[in-house]
Amino acid sequence: MTDETKVEEKDEQAETTNAAPALKKPVLLGRKLGMLQHFKEDGSVVAATIIVAEANVVTQVRTKERDGYSAIQLGFGRAKNPDRMTKAELGHLKDLPPMRVLREVRLDDTDGFATGQEIGVDRFTPGDKVHVSGVSKGKGFQGPVHLHHFSRGPKSHGSDHLRRQGSVGSGTTPGRVLKGLRMAARQGADKVTVRNLEILRSDPARSLLVIAGAVPGGKNGIVMVRKA
Repeated sequence: MTDETKVEEKDEQAETTNAAPALKKPVLLGRKLGMLQHFKEDGSVVAATIIVAEANVVTQVRTKERDGYSAIQLGFGRAKNPDRMTKAELGHLKDLPPMRVLREVRLDDTDGFATGQEIGVDRFTPGDKVHVSGVSKGKGFQGPVHLHHFSRGPKSHGSDHLRRQGSVGSGTTPGRVLKGLRMAARQGADKVTVRNLEILRSDPARSLLVIAGAVPGGKNGIVMVRKA
């Protein structure tokens, strides 16, 4: 065996060690870029969302023996201003690049995972079904007509109940407002999961995923893509 062959074998072993093991249901953090029209091979057009998913870095591995459950922590996006990070954050990411977003994903088994490994969009292929989780757009404090689609009140004859709540009482008995009654409240900015969306295109070279349909959140929002 020549020296060149030995060097090549060592490089292959190093790449294999640094590669994260295959997941039964891959998980990836990404950033929503926006929406567009996607033309399929049969000529049909579907609304699609572009997600940029730079390589996720495994920043922590939790085991049942040490932590009571199995999980990996993924880091996404390089921090723009590492100087503004606390010492605790920098210490947690010791020997790793400063990450802007950290998310923990529970797994049945974490064997083969180690800090520093990378997970990319090559885990997903066109045709895969995925669940996409994100934070919905915040709408602020909204009234019952906008929030719960209540019918409006009368517009004429001096009525001041055009978009008001209406009665909330239940009479003398029980003499109180029942729990769970729909009223004006803050809308949006909640965690939402859209299930069984189809992967239309996977572009590992540019770290892009094109997913059929809409996903939660606005532009540049952080989303988690999980295989269904």
